[in-house]
Amino acid sequence: MTLTAEEHARFAAEWNPDVSVERIAVVYAEALLGAGDAKNVPLPELVGELDSLIDDLLRPEPRFAAILGSAMISPEEKTAILDRTLGGSASKLFLNFLKVVAKHGRLDILRDIRRQARDLLDQRLGRVPVTVTTATELNPDTLQSLTGALKQLIGGDPVITASVEPETIGGIVVRVGDTIYDASILTQLKNVRQQMIDRSAHEIQSRRDRFSNPEGN
Repeated sequence: MTLTAEEHARFAAEWNPDVSVERIAVVYAEALLGAGDAKNVPLPELVGELDSLIDDLLRPEPRFAAILGSAMISPEEKTAILDRTLGGSASKLFLNFLKVVAKHGRLDILRDIRRQARDLLDQRLGRVPVTVTTATELNPDTLQSLTGALKQLIGGDPVITASVEPETIGGIVVRVGDTIYDASILTQLKNVRQQMIDRSAHEIQSRRDRFSNPEGN
């Protein structure tokens, strides 16, 4: 990935010590997805490479992760390590991105970059992260019903992370960003959804009756 002088300046500005790691990670995540757009690379595949690097290599090999994040090892050495380790498996675009991150000494925040890249990808695909906490484990039918209700509520495709906490008041709590929904709201949504389905089914049946009994019209 070749950066213009303007892009280099943008990166340099983000390295001010007063800038948070989160903000720096956002810049790199935007750069990764922007590079994918420029080369017509499917973004889920590109973010998937970052997932694989962290989950399949850095997590099980903490010493390797420490080497990449160490300030004692030069960017040139890290670039050579990346070539030896990933040269035969990573895409050229992703490997070049990692080299840019290495050049600026930010391989220590790859997990933060991954988190921001996932968030940006979800936004582009209309996916909304949702945390669902229930008193008992959700069965597949209930989860499907809940997903349909949430889709109407949030105006996107919910990506549900479920957890079980027996002491949950009301049996269920749903968090979307900073907003928390309780069981009463979700029940109302479910009821509205069912009413819509029932109304549609009634209208379809009425049309069938009219077609099957034309003399009654």
